[in-house]
Order: sequence, then C-alpha cells, then structure tokens
Amino acid sequence: MVAEVARLDLRARRTSLAGYTIGLALYALVIVALYPAFKNSTGLDKIVTESPAIAALFGISGSITSADGWTNANLYANFLPLIVLLLTIGYGAAAVAGEEEAGRLDVVVALPLSRHRILTEKAAAMILQTTIVCVATYVCMLAGRAFDLNLDPWYLAQTTIGVLLLAIGFGFVALAIGAIRGERGPALGITTALAAAAYLLSSLAPVVSWLNPWRVLSPFYWAIGNNQLTRGLGWDGALVLIGITAAAFAAAVVSFERHDLRG
Repeated sequence: MVAEVARLDLRARRTSLAGYTIGLALYALVIVALYPAFKNSTGLDKIVTESPAIAALFGISGSITSADGWTNANLYANFLPLIVLLLTIGYGAAAVAGEEEAGRLDVVVALPLSRHRILTEKAAAMILQTTIVCVATYVCMLAGRAFDLNLDPWYLAQTTIGVLLLAIGFGFVALAIGAIRGERGPALGITTALAAAAYLLSSLAPVVSWLNPWRVLSPFYWAIGNNQLTRGLGWDGALVLIGITAAAFAAAVVSFERHDLRG
C-alpha cells in the first residue's frame, strides 16, 4: 500500500507526461540549435527596443540576442512556465475534484490511508511529474554550449527550480480549490485566472510605472521575472516560492480533511 495512490495517478498520466516531456525537450533543442542563426541579428533587438510593451507581454527584456535573453524570450519567461502550469493546474484540479465528479474519490478515500496521506501522495505525484519535465528541459538547454549558447549552468539550474516551484505552487492552489468546491471547473478556472494575473503583473510592471511597486506580489517575479538566468534565484526568491507552495498545500490538506463527499 506504500505510495499506492501516487503510483496509480502516475500510471494514469504516463502518456500525457511523456508528451509534455518529449515536446518540451525537443522544443528546447530547437531553440538551442537556432541560436547561432540569430545571435548577431540586430533586427531582433530593435523590435524589443521599439515595442517594449509587446515585448513585455512575452516576458522579454534586454537584449534578445544574448544567450540569456534568447533563452528567456523563447523558453523560460513564457513557454516553459505555460506548459508546466498546464500540467500542474490540470492535475491539481483533477486530483480531488475531478475524481469526485467521476465517482472515483470515494473508492480512494476508502483505502486504509488517512486523507492527509492520500493528499500527500497526490502532491508527490505532481512534484515528480513536474520535476521530470523541468529536468529534461534543463538537460537539453545544457546542449547549448555546442551552439554558442553559453548559459551559466548554476543559474540555469536555479531558474529551472524557480519554474518548478512556481508550477507546483499553482498546482497546489488548484488542489486546494478543488478540495473546497469538489468541482473541477472552478478549480481550473480560478487558478488559471490567478496565474494569468500574476504573469501579467510581473511582465508588464517594467513598462507600466504604476504597476512596478506591486511586482513583488507576483510569484512569477520571484521565479523568472528578475533576470534569474544572469543572477540566480536567490534565497529571497526561493523562500517566497517555497512559502507560497507550503501555504497552498496546507490549505489543500485542511480543505480535504473537512470535505464531505457528495452522494
């Protein structure tokens, strides 16, 4: 019975997990391979300079032709967070609320395990899935050294951890909302809206002056919005993201312990 819930969840999602992992890995390799063709393009930097608001929407700042600028603009500031958030928010919404709607949650709760243990195993399954995707992406980005994409491996690792914590935090938020409502739709919708608002706050703050003081309220700022590829995640960023994740998981545990199954 050890880790039975996590094992079953991972088995059910292995096909989608493989798709996420392979897709992101291939995309990362394409970005790496294309960099030599664009690293001397002054036109790309001109676009960013002339359209700062549009660039900010995609999380782009600074020189897009530098190694960190290229990686940030094409992967870490937008595409990678988007994909892992789809993974974690989707799983978080389905782990409790989705199973209840499908009529399977009563079977899971009937196992000789506490609700806290059940939720912990589901959280572990989420963490493992997201870690696999993020590590695969990180490894592929290390191949950039063969294509003149010289990123600091330590800062790249820290930024990857930031994305991982960001995604898990929002996944736990979806888990908590699903445990409160018992409905997958609201868990997906509310968490996705929160993530979108947090992304816009972090990305637009550099070009919208009145937003700038509020930027620190966005988890995206602490994960990917403060030049982490060139300066690292930092203890402050790590602690903020870990704190958000821990608080969201605690809320999910309390909500699931108090939740009355329908029917």
